[in-house]
Amino acid sequence: MLESPRAPAVLLVLHDVAPSTWADYQAFVEAVDALGNVPLTWLVVPDFHRHEALDDHPAFCRMLDKRVARGDELALHGYFHDDQEPAPTTPRDWFMRRVYTHEGEFYRLSREAALARVRAGIEVFQRHDWPLHGFVAPAWLMSDGTRQALRELPLSYTSDPQHLYRLPDFTAIDAPGLVWSARSAWRRGLSKIVSEQRQQRWRQAPVIRLGLHPVDMRHGFSRDYWLHTLERLLAEGRKPMTKINWLARQRGQREHAA
Repeated sequence: MLESPRAPAVLLVLHDVAPSTWADYQAFVEAVDALGNVPLTWLVVPDFHRHEALDDHPAFCRMLDKRVARGDELALHGYFHDDQEPAPTTPRDWFMRRVYTHEGEFYRLSREAALARVRAGIEVFQRHDWPLHGFVAPAWLMSDGTRQALRELPLSYTSDPQHLYRLPDFTAIDAPGLVWSARSAWRRGLSKIVSEQRQQRWRQAPVIRLGLHPVDMRHGFSRDYWLHTLERLLAEGRKPMTKINWLARQRGQREHAA
């Protein structure tokens, strides 16, 4: 049976990909591979927490080479994935940078600093001959300077928890996403309840993103949830795609309609 070009999609996205987090993800990725042709989008950090430069881990990079060859997408996920900017000076900044996350690398960066850091990440991808289309800021936090910088760079998209944005004009596209807070048992329990409610609400959505983090993989409760959710969405007829391929399909449908 031919697949409808308008078949709803599911995008499986692995956050915080680095040599040290591969141990968390490996068993899960193997389980996903066993389901068949399910491409993944990997959000790769070039120098995770400033002590895991990719160039120092050739075996890990060869693994990513193989993932690209099989049809996965690698996207740039910050550069260091930490926040070492000057201390917060307002209550809002304190909450965003000390309560919500300690890893909002691009939350306070100027245009010039963001340009330099993203360009450094682009150069890492170029050295490894990895195609690059997307940039996702750690914790999805971006300063105005970062937004200005992204308008000047050769990238196709960025995102926040509920949207993809075409660059350079930041055209918003609804792309609802599920994401967990899995650091404690009560957070995992609440995350499951919220996620199941959202899945019901989004049953007719053209796309659903599953945003996984390494900490999710460290607990059977959350790890099993993600695998079973993926299996259920596939059984319901959703097509697994990478972010960039789904965006390309959306553009093709829009051009065809025009």
